[in-house]
Amino acid sequence: MSHTAHIPSHRKPRPRLARLAVRAGVAGGVLSTLAMTGPASAAPASEPVTDTQEMPVLKLDVAADVSSAVTESADATFAAALDGELTAHEHAAEKSAAAEARKAKAAARAEAEAEKKAEAERKAAAERASRTSTRTKLTGNSGSGSSGSGSDSGSSDSGSSSTATGSAAAIVDFALAQVGKAYVMGATGPSAYDCSGLVQAAFRQAGISLPRTSQEQSTAGTQVSLSNLRAGDILYWGGAGSAYHVAVYIGGGKFVGAQNPSTGIVERSLSYDAPSGAVRVL
Repeated sequence: MSHTAHIPSHRKPRPRLARLAVRAGVAGGVLSTLAMTGPASAAPASEPVTDTQEMPVLKLDVAADVSSAVTESADATFAAALDGELTAHEHAAEKSAAAEARKAKAAARAEAEAEKKAEAERKAAAERASRTSTRTKLTGNSGSGSSGSGSDSGSSDSGSSSTATGSAAAIVDFALAQVGKAYVMGATGPSAYDCSGLVQAAFRQAGISLPRTSQEQSTAGTQVSLSNLRAGDILYWGGAGSAYHVAVYIGGGKFVGAQNPSTGIVERSLSYDAPSGAVRVL
């Protein structure tokens, strides 16, 4: 007896038997299908459904519509952005123009104030220099005194403003009436004057028309000595034809003049500020 007779065989089924089983199953399925469909084909065919509804056909160019909408939206957005940018530029330009106008106004005001102050300082310095040079010159002149004191005792002086007569009295009285008013450069009255404006207005009371500037007024009449002054004479500081200040001699060794912005129109003694010379118009 073989040693392996009691061990079961483990060999795989033969392929041929497997194919036969599959074919038998398929054939059985086909026969079953034919058996079921036979009676059904014998039955009368049902009436076809003829009640149909046609659906409307919409012809839309979706791509074109979407493209047009996108284009319109983009145009509207760009226009709004451009309008906003223009408005912003306009506001910025207005603010800049306003700021520049304020700056220019402030600069003009500051320049005017600086010019006024500088002019006052120049005039004050010129007056101090003139007083010094005049005192030196008068000291060297024989018989003329040192600071105009000889003028006070000059024999031709009519004395004081109370003794002035005629046109001289009108000039002196007008000049005295302006004492206390303001000095304003370029002013010719009636509430304020500069030096030549006061002299011009005073002589106008006597019917005499004088030039406007101190330079011209210093040569408007006949040159007279400071020791031979009379009320109504024009005193000047500086050179004849280049004078920087003028005043009206009122007699008694005094004068009235529009001095500067800080003092205004005042009455002063010749010894306070000796003039350089004098002219007589009357």
